[in-house]
Amino acid sequence: MARVTSGLEQLIADPPAWLKGLRTALLCNPASIDGNFRHAGALIRQELPGQLTALFSPQHGYFAEKQDNMVESTDSREPETKLPIYSLYSQTRIPKPEMFDHFDTLFVDLQDVGTRVYTFSTTLSYCLEAAKKLDKRVLVLDRPNPVNGIQVEGNLLETQFASFVGRYPIPMRHGLTLGELALYINEIHDIRCRLTVIPMKGWRREMFFADTGLPWVPPSPNLPTPQSAVVYPGQVLLEGTNLSEGRGTTTPFELIGAPFIKPADILSFLGSDRFPGGILRPVAFEPMYHKWRNETCRGFHLHITHPASYNAYETTLKLLEAIIYQYPESFQWRQPPYEYEWEKLPIDLITGTDKIRQQLERREPVENMAARWKEDLKSFQTAAKAFHLYDKTGK
Repeated sequence: MARVTSGLEQLIADPPAWLKGLRTALLCNPASIDGNFRHAGALIRQELPGQLTALFSPQHGYFAEKQDNMVESTDSREPETKLPIYSLYSQTRIPKPEMFDHFDTLFVDLQDVGTRVYTFSTTLSYCLEAAKKLDKRVLVLDRPNPVNGIQVEGNLLETQFASFVGRYPIPMRHGLTLGELALYINEIHDIRCRLTVIPMKGWRREMFFADTGLPWVPPSPNLPTPQSAVVYPGQVLLEGTNLSEGRGTTTPFELIGAPFIKPADILSFLGSDRFPGGILRPVAFEPMYHKWRNETCRGFHLHITHPASYNAYETTLKLLEAIIYQYPESFQWRQPPYEYEWEKLPIDLITGTDKIRQQLERREPVENMAARWKEDLKSFQTAAKAFHLYDKTGK
């Protein structure tokens, strides 16, 4: 099967004529590569000599070296070219007007992971707003949604819980590529900047990243493999708790555990209600940093056997349901701050509501929660479909 051609590769193969002579900037990180691991910055400089005048970086930094949340990167210069690098995860997460003085068109080439709380889409939305105000153009070089473009999961964010980990009422797993999401946000939320998306070639909506033939470079330090991206839409909930999500191990987000957990208790609670598409393998692990540093945690490694059947959000919610029931004295919700919000609980920012936390505390079955957001998901899918750039044939 032929591999997918990314938006970056499509740009380099056939750059739009209107780009000639324009000053350009690039929002990118180490995952902004072509199929031969060549970085977008080098390719754009080669194809459009003298036109690349500035670089921008999202959360985790230009080199994706910053491990945790709320670890800022500073403005700097690219070592080889000496081009300025403006950090959009620093003392400001909203572009300053003077940052946009350097260019006419902003290229955005980021590997998103199809999950509302992954902050690259928030950074993109702020860039769209700044571009509208300053009459600049944004050109998104599209990349695969690594967890496919069909499945959607979870409740829609409630606007009173908008934050840097979610600005708009979309579900946790949204089923859009970053280019499609940019088009959706730009119109539905009335930004209406000059936006162009260069689509991929050969991507089909049912594809997971492993189906694309493209190389995976971690878009952030704790998503080292495509497998970690598959579980992320659920396991990211653990950031709002005192449970380890495996940060500080070699398999972040594929683990769940704490010193007070006994896997047999959880399996007994779940009974025959296990998870389609995945296996819970009891494990013990010791994080080298982050929660429960150097302490033995017991819990589970989530192994995905059939990604298309796996529901990441409900899986982690059911695990939380079991853990809260079994260990009410030991389990805790993480306290603020979280992603520059100093009052609301992190779990409420992550889920985009306080209702899920309250329902878990009342021991309401996860199936009941999911039934409530089913119609909202259908409405979102109907609205989002108008912005689809791809179908099941790869066109």
